[in-house]
Amino acid sequence: MKAVVYKGPFSVAVENVEKPNIQHPNEALVRITSSAICGSDLHMYEGRTAAEPGIVFGHENMGLIEEVGQGVTSLKEGDRVVMPFNVACGFCTNCVEKFTGFCLTVNPGFAGGAYGYVAMGPWVGGQAEYLRVPYADFNCLKLPPGDEHETDFILLADIFPTGYHGCELAQVRPGESVAVYGGGPVGLMAAYSAMLRGASKVFVVDRVAERLEKAREIGAVPINFAEGNPVQQIKDQTEGAGTDKGVDAVGYQAMAQGEAREEPATVLNSLVETVRPTGALGVPGLYVPADPGGPDEEAKRGMLLVSIGKLFEKGLRMGTGQCNVKRYNRQLRDMIIAGRAKPSFVVSHELPLDQAPSAYEKFDKRIEGYTKVVLHP
Repeated sequence: MKAVVYKGPFSVAVENVEKPNIQHPNEALVRITSSAICGSDLHMYEGRTAAEPGIVFGHENMGLIEEVGQGVTSLKEGDRVVMPFNVACGFCTNCVEKFTGFCLTVNPGFAGGAYGYVAMGPWVGGQAEYLRVPYADFNCLKLPPGDEHETDFILLADIFPTGYHGCELAQVRPGESVAVYGGGPVGLMAAYSAMLRGASKVFVVDRVAERLEKAREIGAVPINFAEGNPVQQIKDQTEGAGTDKGVDAVGYQAMAQGEAREEPATVLNSLVETVRPTGALGVPGLYVPADPGGPDEEAKRGMLLVSIGKLFEKGLRMGTGQCNVKRYNRQLRDMIIAGRAKPSFVVSHELPLDQAPSAYEKFDKRIEGYTKVVLHP
């Protein structure tokens, strides 16, 4: 089968690899109809992780059930499904408590698993023609038959729930104001989710014109940090108070204002300044234990200089961690079906799988309007 294979820093290729097969009675084989490129994939693509050449990318996957193991009871051939990027067992302590992003079963020695991602277990990615899904009854979310809402439903694998998770971590409530740092796919989903939760005013901080325009289109207030201190820009529009809540949708690759260099703690520290006393921060943006590409020795070891004193002084609360997709995906699916949510506004390109190498390059460089790419085998 064809699959997107990592070759080395800034290089992927579409190659023929072995088609997966069912290895356990609880598994299913899915014929992929859509698989999206995620900003997290770029960490591997850029050579910033320990990913070895040969890994098949793709943790945002949906398709049709091709075959099920004898132990699968709720799925049948032809069912349309989307899979959380979290590979989870459904029965460990964390899964039972709905922390499926931190499953203790699927990746021995590590809390959490994912398809096609370094250090997240042996699970091959789905930027390919087929995907093997373990614990299929638990990991497959059934969708209505047909092809309606294809570009909405694929976002249930990761970025829509992850954006919503950022708002849940920050405990965004109706009527509150929210600052979202990062206007990439997750940031736009966080801003959109804040609105779905009833936020009165949402700011989106970025410097990429296409992202800021998409933020404006959904009713958010775009803040271009290249044009001035984003904290001050937001305070100027909130009578000096700042926002009630904040979401970090950037993570460790944050850029210093006015400079073409990374400053990994800059978003966290900006949020501490942006959010009013006793507010809360949600941090779904990725921070890693070690960043080989970090700008200094501390960052390379995953150590950041964060303004913890100011956070304490203001009585701020902070929630962190990757999204537990199954906590949200069924409800978000039903909002899409009911016409209450249409997250596909963030999708800029739908391309055949063969164009993945070019798509990776353009998405990585943030050019030609590339904000979110969906691949179709």
